[in-house]
Amino acid sequence: MPTKSPQMFDRLDMLEWQLCQRTAGLSIHRPWLSTLKISSKLGDWPIWVALILALPAIHGRDIGLRLMLEYTVTAVVAIAVYKLLKTRLCRERPFITFGGSIQCNEPARDRYSFPSGHTMHAVMFCTLVAVHSPALLPWLLPLAGLIAISRVGLGLHYYSDVLAGAALGYGMALASLGLSSTTLLIAASH
Repeated sequence: MPTKSPQMFDRLDMLEWQLCQRTAGLSIHRPWLSTLKISSKLGDWPIWVALILALPAIHGRDIGLRLMLEYTVTAVVAIAVYKLLKTRLCRERPFITFGGSIQCNEPARDRYSFPSGHTMHAVMFCTLVAVHSPALLPWLLPLAGLIAISRVGLGLHYYSDVLAGAALGYGMALASLGLSSTTLLIAASH
């Protein structure tokens, strides 16, 4: 495992730090800080587990159980890819790189920030929901946005970490949807 991040991250860090500093600086407002913390905690796992468990109630037993399996497998694969990237690319979190100029307002699980796993899951599940349960989007999209901004606002991620997490989550959801469509077509033809 490398101990130094790629030079690309050094350049990105310098480009992004002031914007990240400004965003994290808004956390001096207690109601906003509380909103960010709650959003971040929901994005840890509770909202996504609740969504997965609700699928049979939303879609009926047979379809709901198939979707539960699909969402769970997609999440597990996404976590594996995310952890592989995070431990290989080793981008330090902004509050570590820039010390006192960016305050950390939530305990970090580890040292590295790229990509944002919270944002990856938020975008991945919103993409899956857009196809299977679009009526839930008016509630999930604002939460996904808050989860993404919370990661920068709490001093844990750069904007490029969040964008990379969003792209990864979108890609994982599209791959899952493609595979499940192919599986359904094959099953229907037999």
